[in-house]
Amino acid sequence: MNILIADDESDIRNLIKISLEENGYTVFAAQNGKEALDILMAQDVHLAILDVMMPVLDGFNLLRKIREHSTIPVIFLTARADDMDKVLGLGLGADDYLVKPFSIAELMARVGAHLRRNNEYLSPKEKTSACIKYGNLSIDKEKCCTFRDGEPIELGAKEYKLLLYFMEHPEKVFTKRQLYHAVWDEEYYFDDNTVMVHISRIRSRIEDDPQQPKYLKTVRGIGYKLHYTGEKP
Repeated sequence: MNILIADDESDIRNLIKISLEENGYTVFAAQNGKEALDILMAQDVHLAILDVMMPVLDGFNLLRKIREHSTIPVIFLTARADDMDKVLGLGLGADDYLVKPFSIAELMARVGAHLRRNNEYLSPKEKTSACIKYGNLSIDKEKCCTFRDGEPIELGAKEYKLLLYFMEHPEKVFTKRQLYHAVWDEEYYFDDNTVMVHISRIRSRIEDDPQQPKYLKTVRGIGYKLHYTGEKP
């Protein structure tokens, strides 16, 4: 099982990392929310332990982004002990809320309990949802691999995230700004040229003729959408 720790205090990160690894878990560590979000997009994470007060992106806003695409168990581990903070955290979709200072033994017990519960109650549909198919394309989200007609496609990290976003929302039209904010996670900055370059790279990998795309269509004056017009597989 893979677990993410996001905390700006290195001593706490290291303590939890060592304890989790001693219990047989694989651990990814981040020192801020943005770094944690990048790990979540790139790795198959089964549970996240988040601090609330982190630089760049705080724990509450990180949880909001996680819940846009994932139902993994999330445990808040924070010095914010106010009842309103607990209510907010749980209301945003956290599964547990542990206040510092904490017992490492209790944290390990809670981690194990949430992982068992999450595995037991996943529906068959959720257990197979790691693979997305559309037309002759498929993505294995657990391995971060993309295929066309069963053959692997080489994509860069942003290209993979962009194609995954389209495949999770087929037929939906997105503006360049929406795509940039979703994939590059820059709330106050936007570069339409960057989006266009990555769309072009994706087309060169998935289309027979990038000038007449069968998958990634340009919607003039608006943006792009994933709409397959080739032969059905």
